[in-house]
Amino acid sequence: MDEEAVKNSAAGDEAAGTAPGTAGGDSRAPAGRIALVAGATRGAGRQMAVQLGALGATVYATGRTTRDRVSEVGRATETIEETAELVTAAGGTGVALPADHLDPAQVRAVVERIAADHGRLDVLVDDIWGGEPLVEFGKRAWELDLGKGLRMLDLGVRGHLITLREALPLLVRHEGGLVIEVTDGTEESGEHYRGNLFYDLTKQAPIRMVKGLARELAGVGCTAVSLTPGFLRSEWMLDHFGVREENWRDAVAREPAFAIAESPVYVGRAVAALAADEDRHRWNGRSLSSGQLAKVYGFTDTDGSAPDAWPYIEALTAADGATVDARDYR
Repeated sequence: MDEEAVKNSAAGDEAAGTAPGTAGGDSRAPAGRIALVAGATRGAGRQMAVQLGALGATVYATGRTTRDRVSEVGRATETIEETAELVTAAGGTGVALPADHLDPAQVRAVVERIAADHGRLDVLVDDIWGGEPLVEFGKRAWELDLGKGLRMLDLGVRGHLITLREALPLLVRHEGGLVIEVTDGTEESGEHYRGNLFYDLTKQAPIRMVKGLARELAGVGCTAVSLTPGFLRSEWMLDHFGVREENWRDAVAREPAFAIAESPVYVGRAVAALAADEDRHRWNGRSLSSGQLAKVYGFTDTDGSAPDAWPYIEALTAADGATVDARDYR
């Protein structure tokens, strides 16, 4: 099935009140799928969990911040328990499991719980991060704080590898499994240096991981992709600019590129569309973005627009001060 056909099919399914990819009575159709969203406390991870829940999936939401304990990120009001409740409210079944994904034993315990409950894992979303406070821009590589840089690599690379190693044995028990490695940037945008040596390496690593995973998982009938949002209006980013979701456009005066910003719901819908697509294996090994997938599957952001951030940012960079209208990319 080509991309235009998938888009038309998705639009038809939405009109009929069903999710794309549910035909045929598959026991692992969206409403029956079991998902693990690793790093589901806030931001993109939270909405990836919620949008899978909207398909009727059972979603295990992991993270370090609970109602009893706050992680190093220091955002006490965003918890995995709340994420699980939002999943259930959306129509799925949310299960909150505290876990530090840098500890193999804790990740193994999560996977053992899922195996005991269901005997399978259909979707793994590897969204471990929490390194925003560590990123330093405006410094050369030899000026960066080494501890912060290595911690970014721990969170965004080591944590991802541990999660994959512990969860994949359960996922590959059945054909059709989907692994989504979440990062910041596409393979194409990787040609543009991200301004911090450690951050650049951290966010390129999941794209490369998927290249290897795609070869290995294809042999067992499973699929691996990397996925990036665009300029994400996460809770952290809204706070950084001193705005709320209701008035986020006020931040554009400070950062013009924020005109293309997207809510976490948008990339969450991208995850849901991939999970619901019975032909998703055609994406195996690919580096994907929320804006790119919106064109294929026909979903939109909460305001009805379909921002395509990476081409916009590239055009803005190439314009060298000339005006680039974000409305042409929404």
